[in-house]
Amino acid sequence: MAVYSIEPNPRITFGVRYADEHLLIVQKPPRLVTQPGVGHEHDTLLNGLFAVYGPALQRLGRGRDFGLVHRLDRDTSGVLAVALSAEAYDGLRAAFASRRVQKYYWAVSHKAPREQAGVIKRPIVEQERRKSRYTSEKIARLSPGGKPAVTAYRVLESSALAALIEARPVTGRLHQIRVHLDSVGAGILGDRLYGPSRTSEASHRLALHAHRLVLDHPVTGERVDVTSPFPKDLRGLLRRLDLHRPDLESG
Repeated sequence: MAVYSIEPNPRITFGVRYADEHLLIVQKPPRLVTQPGVGHEHDTLLNGLFAVYGPALQRLGRGRDFGLVHRLDRDTSGVLAVALSAEAYDGLRAAFASRRVQKYYWAVSHKAPREQAGVIKRPIVEQERRKSRYTSEKIARLSPGGKPAVTAYRVLESSALAALIEARPVTGRLHQIRVHLDSVGAGILGDRLYGPSRTSEASHRLALHAHRLVLDHPVTGERVDVTSPFPKDLRGLLRRLDLHRPDLESG
């Protein structure tokens, strides 16, 4: 039996939206941590990936993050790219660094921003916040001394109760969409770190879904455009807020 650096866990499930010998694009469920850490050594997406793609990910090794080229927050669902070869990993990292990968998210916010579409350019700094004697978590805040952060957005629909927004982070800072939308008065429902406290319990989880990933294949150069439907566990939230599924043409 092969010995892996990451413990395979076949009980961790995920969807596959695209796969070949070099590139994998999966759909991460909500409430699933992307990679192992304190308190989550065996129950992450990477543990599940190792159960299926263990040999390829092990060959990439820790130096290439076992294929992970970007992350999604624990409560965020949606599409995420994973490299299965060194060539793909290096190519994807270069594409992310040069901002040639396009990521699109749907967010349900407690209200729409004043402008129906725009670009938020506000620097973000990361901080450590102590959770207990032994653990801490990283949080983000706006700061003139932070790293540049850019998010484009447009309001898809709004009601008297909430708004449905599509956001595209040009940069990839920690919690960027959450912090940026909150800064324009459109805090995401279910966000227990950012946004108005009165809306933190308005959704059973963070109402944020990575619904589309567009990139040039890191090996073949072909255009890859992968989408994910609006998540089932948030569809009832839309109905209660008099909003419609953005992935249905009929609305």
